[in-house]
Amino acid sequence: MLPFSSLPVLLVCVLTAAGSEAEASVDAQKTCPAITCAVPGRDGRDGPKGEKGEPGQGLRGLQGPPGKMGPPGHTGPAGAPGPKGSKGDRGDSSVAETKLANLEREIRSLKSELDHLKKLQSFSLGKKTGKKFYVTNGEKMPFSKVKALCIELQGTVATPKNAEENKAIQDVAKDIAFLGITDEVTEGRFVYVTGQGLTYSNWKKNEPNDHGSGEDCVILLQDGVWNDISCQASFLAVCEFPA
Repeated sequence: MLPFSSLPVLLVCVLTAAGSEAEASVDAQKTCPAITCAVPGRDGRDGPKGEKGEPGQGLRGLQGPPGKMGPPGHTGPAGAPGPKGSKGDRGDSSVAETKLANLEREIRSLKSELDHLKKLQSFSLGKKTGKKFYVTNGEKMPFSKVKALCIELQGTVATPKNAEENKAIQDVAKDIAFLGITDEVTEGRFVYVTGQGLTYSNWKKNEPNDHGSGEDCVILLQDGVWNDISCQASFLAVCEFPA
C-alpha cells in the first residue's frame, strides 16, 4: 500500500501521459489520407456487363440431353450426275445357256407330244389324206352355221379337190354332208368357199339342176357323188385343216 504522501506525484504522471496521447492523436489526424479517414458512402450502380472471358482450364461438364427435333427442311435440287463408271466384267453365261438348253428340250418334248395327239385324233375323230385332215362333230346344221363353225376352229368347210380327198370326206362323214362349194355369187358357176374355181367335181347324173331356183349349196351323198341343195337345209358339218 502506497503512502498517502505519494498520491500527488502519481496524479501528475497520469495527467502527463494523457496529454501526450492527445497530442499524438492530433498529429495522426493531420497526416491521415482523406480516403481512409472519410466515412464510407452508399453503394454505386452496377457497371455494364464485361466481355465474355476465355474458357476456364477446368473439366467440362456433362453434355445435356438432345433437344426436340425440328421440322424437316425442303428437299434440295438433284445434284449433277456423276461420271460414267468403267465397263464391268462380262457375266457368266453358263447359267443362261443351261436354261436355254432346258427350254429347247421342253419344246421338243411338247412337239413330240403334240404330234402324237394329232395321230390319235386322226385315228379316232378324222382322216388324213395327203396334206389335209378332215373331222366332223357329228352335228347337222344349215350351211351358214357349218361355215362359221369351221372358221371358228381356224379351218374351212371340207372341199375335195381330187377323188382321194372326196373318198376321205365320205369315210369321215358316213352320212350326207355339206361341201365347201356354192354358186351363191354367180348362179350356175360353182366355186370353192375360198373363191377359187373348181378343179375337180363328182356330180350325180343330171346335177346340178338348181331345182326350184334355190339350190346354191352342194352336198356329198353317202355314195360319194354330189348334188346341189338349198343352203337352208341341215346336213352334217365336216371341216378341213392343213395336216
